[in-house]
Amino acid sequence: MTLAFAVLGDSIAYGQGASRPADTIGARLTAGLTRDGHAVDLRVFAVPGADSRGLAAQARRAAATSPNLALIIIGANDITHLVPPRQAATLLGDAVRGLRTAGAEVVVAPAPDLSVVPWVPPQMRLLVSTGSRTMRQEQIRAASAAGARIADIGAVTSVAFGADPALFSADRFHPSSAGYAVIAEALAPAVREAAAGLKLCGTDRRAGAGSGS
Repeated sequence: MTLAFAVLGDSIAYGQGASRPADTIGARLTAGLTRDGHAVDLRVFAVPGADSRGLAAQARRAAATSPNLALIIIGANDITHLVPPRQAATLLGDAVRGLRTAGAEVVVAPAPDLSVVPWVPPQMRLLVSTGSRTMRQEQIRAASAAGARIADIGAVTSVAFGADPALFSADRFHPSSAGYAVIAEALAPAVREAAAGLKLCGTDRRAGAGSGS
């Protein structure tokens, strides 16, 4: 049986900045799930530049493929686009509920700490960190209430990205291939847990061959 795995969200979910498709988060997590014994049908619905206002369309497209497992990575663009945290969180919760109704286990990675991004001026870092934390807390509240598993990896990844500029790509905003490796490793336990629960419940099923966006 094949596990239908949908990845939704923004440019990080899409993999912008990675040198190769194999280095993106979806591909790395799929490789790990394959090593765990799953046959995986990866479908990427994420859109570079998207914020939570674009999640409804992505969730509808993903739900139409009957996913078993969905990963949502969102929040960075909500911060840069100044989307109010409560609005962003409500939209995220709606997307989670739509995917849950379609039968998917949903893992949510909320907003990262953008204060570690190299182009953020030192005098702005406290403000950006506070804004990132507020967004993340609202997202966690709404996504948990909607039935998602939360992969709050910010504490781990912010330390790594803050210490190693090589984890950023040439644009100094998106992760490099090495940065995506750090993020995927941090996300892997929550994704594996969700996939293992599906297999134990006997809901691992095929939803079509191949992958696409």
